[in-house]
Amino acid sequence: MPEHQVHLSHPKYRRDIDGLRAVAVLAVVAFHAFPNWVKGGFIGVDVFFVISGYLISTIIFESLDKGTFSFSEFYARRIKRIFPALIIVLVACLVFGWFVLFPDEYKQLGEHIAAGAGFLSNIVLWKDAGYFDNTADAKPLLHLWSLGIEEQFYIVWPFLLWVCWKRKFNLLIITILVATLSFILNIQGVKHNAVATFYSPLTRFWELLIGSLLAWITIYKKVAYQNVELKIEGWLGSVICLKKLEGDGNILSNVLSVLGFFLLALGFLRINKDLPFPGGWALFPVLAAVLIITAGSKAWVNRIILSNKVAVWFGLISFPLYLWHWPLLSFARIVEGKVPIVNIRIAAVVLAIGLAYFTYELIECPMRSGKHGKVKVTILTVLLFIVGYAGFYSGITNGLSFRKNFIGMDLAKQINDQKTPFATRGSDDSCQTKLGLRVSEGTVCLTNSSAPEVLIVGDSHAMALNSSAYLGKSSLKTLLIGAHLCPPLVDYTVTELGINIPGCDGTIIEQVNRALAKYESIKTVVLASRGPFYFSHEGYGIEGKNTVLIQPVTTHIESEEIMFRNGLSNFISSLELKKKNIVLVIDVPELGEDPLGCIFKRPFAIINRSISTCTQDKAKILHRQATYRKLIDDIKLKHSSIKVYDPLSVFCDDLTCYGVRYNKLYYWDADHISISGSTILLTDMVKKDLFN
Repeated sequence: MPEHQVHLSHPKYRRDIDGLRAVAVLAVVAFHAFPNWVKGGFIGVDVFFVISGYLISTIIFESLDKGTFSFSEFYARRIKRIFPALIIVLVACLVFGWFVLFPDEYKQLGEHIAAGAGFLSNIVLWKDAGYFDNTADAKPLLHLWSLGIEEQFYIVWPFLLWVCWKRKFNLLIITILVATLSFILNIQGVKHNAVATFYSPLTRFWELLIGSLLAWITIYKKVAYQNVELKIEGWLGSVICLKKLEGDGNILSNVLSVLGFFLLALGFLRINKDLPFPGGWALFPVLAAVLIITAGSKAWVNRIILSNKVAVWFGLISFPLYLWHWPLLSFARIVEGKVPIVNIRIAAVVLAIGLAYFTYELIECPMRSGKHGKVKVTILTVLLFIVGYAGFYSGITNGLSFRKNFIGMDLAKQINDQKTPFATRGSDDSCQTKLGLRVSEGTVCLTNSSAPEVLIVGDSHAMALNSSAYLGKSSLKTLLIGAHLCPPLVDYTVTELGINIPGCDGTIIEQVNRALAKYESIKTVVLASRGPFYFSHEGYGIEGKNTVLIQPVTTHIESEEIMFRNGLSNFISSLELKKKNIVLVIDVPELGEDPLGCIFKRPFAIINRSISTCTQDKAKILHRQATYRKLIDDIKLKHSSIKVYDPLSVFCDDLTCYGVRYNKLYYWDADHISISGSTILLTDMVKKDLFN
């Protein structure tokens, strides 16, 4: 077929939709650069979803009606639209990361580049952690999750519509059914697993499908909609003017547009990262986008505000701006070792706008227009594959084998010794194969022996404590039973963003009881958790506020300090009945900074800094733990038989606490101890005869 012959329909261009894109992208950029200024700015992505669903479905519906739909042309357009800017940004991240990232960081970047090139970022990030977690701003390609969902939609939806059209199915019913199912999964999912619901295409497709429904109505029910519009307009006119007016559509359009902007503004102001999102909250930006698009280009707000030259210009560069802004902000965060100062963030946003403009003018537009379309598609596909493979290769080589001169082998070994493998923070088959213990959902179970003598119970800090033993660097025979963000409490659970955390609902105590009943070899039970974190609502150092709450299961609500104390005391009471040696470990001092900054200075920095001393005042640590230590004293008075281990003497002298001692880094992140830290603590506990 000749290249100049057009198969697919082109939706009529609307300047106001580009203006709506501008509002969406600027809201996202503002949220990422200044999260305290625009707390709900991230909902701009949901507006993008509706716009994409509307435009793509318009093309598909019209082309199917005309019998001109072509998969090859549809995907060729997508490739020429998306690949050019994406390739440039991925290459820039790969090159810049080479010079500034540590091996583990470069390994993760490579994995995320491969995922981005394969449009699977949402799946990979789903497994990593949440969009709003404390490490999110150190992932330069975090924002590609939304592109992954859109591309997955572009793969599934055209094929489904084509099949249904071939079989003469009602496309409206199909769209409504799929959208409803996706929305139900979203509402149900956010109650149980907010991270999965945020990233899963199954719980996000409804937002794009709402745009598809709008496209169907616009195409097939245009006359019916206009008749309804005129009737409503006449009624509005009679209400406003107290007499019946002949409607021309302008009054209703203006009402819809203003209402849409009101919902969008309300979403920006009311929605924040502490709410379970998307869930029902996503209806704000979705309905806002629908109302604004439905209002049409003649509505006053759409015509004057959204269609002005500045808004349209930002709308045209919205895609490359979205791609550029987050890597710049994220790399600034990485090289600074903390949230950059306002001036740096402003400079990053200005640079992103400039790069987006040049990307649009010099790369995106030439690739989307002109001749040799098939050649361009082939070249772009090959280039994206090469970039993706480069990322994949850097991932499988641990981001280090070809960058030895970056930090030196001695330092590389120190970093490798410092890190705690992910294997020590997640279940493997060791409990099943060695002990025959079934692992419940949400819990972590690890053992290094078929006859464990020490049972370690708690959250991720308990996992970090166990890491040295599990990896064979300590002679202790241990069994770990724990769950992330779950201290060992009985009759109390823990929620985050109002969602029950898996494993905190009594699952841990059930598995502990099962293990103790089955294995008499277990003589000692060690309880460990990140104590103050659960009732202070504050992280430490580089961390911000947390949304973790302790909630009663069978008792009434009290202060969270009291609930923490009572829950831990109840756990100890249950263990005392089993006549076990019980050791309660006071939480380690939290470091409060990136530990790699304690041993290495990045070769590039915006503001020149020296290597951190990795020390902090002991008084500051004691202040952080004051309430927590008082609770431990109360528990000790009630349960006089238990042993309490205080690691403070290992980490601190009279005045100072250390993150590095004896040329060993004690932490792998801002609050979890490293393998070296675990070895030091377990050795000290053995020396003090705590396991007998």
